[in-house]
Amino acid sequence: MQEVLALLPSTISEKVLTLPQDLIDRIEEIRIRTNRVLEVTARGKPYFLSYIVTEDDSEQLINKLSHHSFYTLEEELKRGYITIEGGHRVGLAGKVILEGGLVKGIRCLSSFNIRIAREKIGISQSVFPYVYDEGWKHTMLIGSPQTGKTTLLRDLARMISTGIPEKKIPPYKVGIVDERSEIAGCVNGIPQLLFGPRVDVLDACPKAEGMMMLIRSMSPDVLIVDEIGRKEDGQSIQEAVNAGITLIMTTHGATLQEVRKRPVIKDIVGLQTIERFVELRRGDEPGQVHEVWDQYGQSLLKKVSVT
Repeated sequence: MQEVLALLPSTISEKVLTLPQDLIDRIEEIRIRTNRVLEVTARGKPYFLSYIVTEDDSEQLINKLSHHSFYTLEEELKRGYITIEGGHRVGLAGKVILEGGLVKGIRCLSSFNIRIAREKIGISQSVFPYVYDEGWKHTMLIGSPQTGKTTLLRDLARMISTGIPEKKIPPYKVGIVDERSEIAGCVNGIPQLLFGPRVDVLDACPKAEGMMMLIRSMSPDVLIVDEIGRKEDGQSIQEAVNAGITLIMTTHGATLQEVRKRPVIKDIVGLQTIERFVELRRGDEPGQVHEVWDQYGQSLLKKVSVT
């Protein structure tokens, strides 16, 4: 939170700090909207603070994000968000500028959504018994927003690249395609979050292209990607599997049955390529496992000991 508080105008950071400490520790988002009330989301619930965001607040925030040079944000404005030190992401909204029918950028910024990146070191221990069996399994993490998919994915990458000496599991080479800069939280290409020694990251790269680039250039043992769902994602996943690389990915949805209705996911599931499907539910801690299925649709939750 220190990186975020340093970014905020003092008028806003002071208001955020009036919250009880237990809420501050669980803040997920800070939404700043010009001429509207300041909103903070913590523990999945919105809290509206007694402060109306001013145009001066928004201008101060833009200046800090751009280091007083708005044009340095050209690429970030095309994709609609900025990743800052600490791996936190600032979503942007305002007037969209089009060129040739494509988004060129955003001007007159009026809304900012600061998503707090939190590391939960060791959270992947809860899912480890299901996704490792004499080798890492092709795995899909399924969950609705804010169920901890990315938090769990991040810690899995750390654990896989570090290895588990007490279980005689060696460190594997891990390639991360971080299209939205959320997994590694890179700034200038350098991950801001904790990983093991054998991690290589392609930051801000489309998943389909990034998977093929890493296969050709970095020869990973395990590929990590977030939020698959496009046709080209499915094609690249199949290419990676055919190359003998383990895939661990997330996708948006409440249940396996729900995501099976999506054409791309349906095709991937139908090939029985993915060996583990882990359903997550929102709980007191991110990444709470609700159910685990194998590629044949059999539940593993009660069959595998988590001790």
